[in-house]
Amino acid sequence: MDYYFIAGKNIDQVVSGYRTLTGKAQVYPKWALGYWQSRERYKTSGEIERTLEEFRKRHIPIDNVVQDWNYWKLDSWGSHQFDVTRYPDPQAMMDSIHAMHAHFMISVWPKFYCSVKNYKELDAHGWIYHQAVKDSIYDWLGFMGSFYDAYAPGARKLFWKQMNDNLYSKYNFGVDAWWMDASEPNVRDCTPMWYRKALSGPTYLGSSTEFFNAYSLVNADAIYNGQRSVNPNQRVFLLTRSGFAGLQRYGTASWSGDIACRWEDMRAQMTAGLNYSLAGLPIWGMDQGGFTPEDRYTSLWSKGMMNDSNNADLKEWRELQTRWCQFGVFVPLFRAHGQGLYREPWNIAPEGTPTYKSIIYYDRLRYRLMPYIYSLDGAIHFKDYTPMRALVMDYEKDDNVLDIKDQWMFGPSLMVCPVGYYGVRRRNVYLPKQNGWYDLYTNKYYKGGQTIDADAPYEKIPVFVPAGAILIYGPAIEWTDEKPADTLSVYVYAGKDGHFTLYEDEGTNYNYEKGMYSMIDLIYNDKQHTLSIETRKGSFKGMLQKRIFKVVYRTQNNQVKNLNLDAAYDKWIKYTGKRVIIKL
Repeated sequence: MDYYFIAGKNIDQVVSGYRTLTGKAQVYPKWALGYWQSRERYKTSGEIERTLEEFRKRHIPIDNVVQDWNYWKLDSWGSHQFDVTRYPDPQAMMDSIHAMHAHFMISVWPKFYCSVKNYKELDAHGWIYHQAVKDSIYDWLGFMGSFYDAYAPGARKLFWKQMNDNLYSKYNFGVDAWWMDASEPNVRDCTPMWYRKALSGPTYLGSSTEFFNAYSLVNADAIYNGQRSVNPNQRVFLLTRSGFAGLQRYGTASWSGDIACRWEDMRAQMTAGLNYSLAGLPIWGMDQGGFTPEDRYTSLWSKGMMNDSNNADLKEWRELQTRWCQFGVFVPLFRAHGQGLYREPWNIAPEGTPTYKSIIYYDRLRYRLMPYIYSLDGAIHFKDYTPMRALVMDYEKDDNVLDIKDQWMFGPSLMVCPVGYYGVRRRNVYLPKQNGWYDLYTNKYYKGGQTIDADAPYEKIPVFVPAGAILIYGPAIEWTDEKPADTLSVYVYAGKDGHFTLYEDEGTNYNYEKGMYSMIDLIYNDKQHTLSIETRKGSFKGMLQKRIFKVVYRTQNNQVKNLNLDAAYDKWIKYTGKRVIIKL
């Protein structure tokens, strides 16, 4: 066994070393940083289109709608073909989704029933694991099958060809992203590890005992290189249930699997996301709201009680969904998914309720933050950056942050402090000592190095901004490329020097690999009270040649009632790409 020791002066340098060793992260598609709506599962093309229509009708921002498993005929798992009785015209469905300015992600498993053509093609080359068939294992639907051997280069090429012939090129590249489920590989649920390995081997490379954990990596290789071979300039995006070192080089993210709809499971996602990020992988998400509801929640649906606002379980369900959404806005992937109870905002609670209003407020805040968030995305590639940051990454000299599990930095300018317990309306927040801190909503200032009792009403979670932060907001939008960001609001927080780099490119292609992107450095000098917007570096097709920067100067003495991103500003300038200095 080979060991690698990666040294660095701080955690960011260690992560950079890890990515030097395992592969450079991609710039993920801009739309993937918007809101995703998913459920287990949409059963017809009509359901998908009507759901997206409702989002647009209600003016709720969204960028991605997801088709989960079983869009195929019941006995045809692995065919990668739509059941025409429920999806009569997949091309029209995809065209409709795109016409509504959204993207389409589809679930593809590395699993095949023995009866389908794709199984037989793979098996003819020896690229199917046979143990499940030898042991006559039937899945929960009553059919027999197995998984393909993704370790074989030829198998990966054939697997992609089958996907391409049946889903990608067939529908004129209408599939925008791939959901690679069960990529452990999970040939059979709830199975001892020794038998899971037996079911997943031997592999092309050797014993599954040695190679088992890397399955998701080689499976991602199949899709990433396959798609780039037929449509080389469309960014690949994959979501995979399991991960391995190096996933980032294939435009791939992971989520935390089928978690329960419980408060303790929500709290566990906070540490899961932080630990995943500390492991060097930059993009992570979860089943926001939880995947599997408790029986007391599912009975609300089955008994027709989803509008009984006096029901104690319904009250808790709605609060759980509200708090989970508030949390989910400040992680790399903002994705709602689950089974049983539908997770569209209007199915969680009616319009006008505190639940609905809070979910929509935070969704819209996410979209106003898109210039900031996409700049973090650019930094992932160009600076080996990590957007979801355990406090120790930025405040390593403060011993008090070493074991904080429920606060983190989302980029350099936002410290997120979600609420993970039912009925809680206040919570302790530790403010690292290296900075002063501003309440995001009221601008109330606090000295660092103390624990405060922070207000956490039902509708909001505590979020703080460090002194010296530069926070960039864009216009109100309902999808990520709805309009050019020709006016940006720049919030500058006094008390310390600060710096932020605004990154922009075309958002969906690989032209950034050819140097087609731009960066604008914004530098705040606290002693001189100046903001310098530096000369733009680089260019790309469609780049704005000029724009307006509206500057809001936040100081210790100017508290506000709430965060109003359309309120008055302190300064504004017309920027044409040349350096300007603004006196604040």
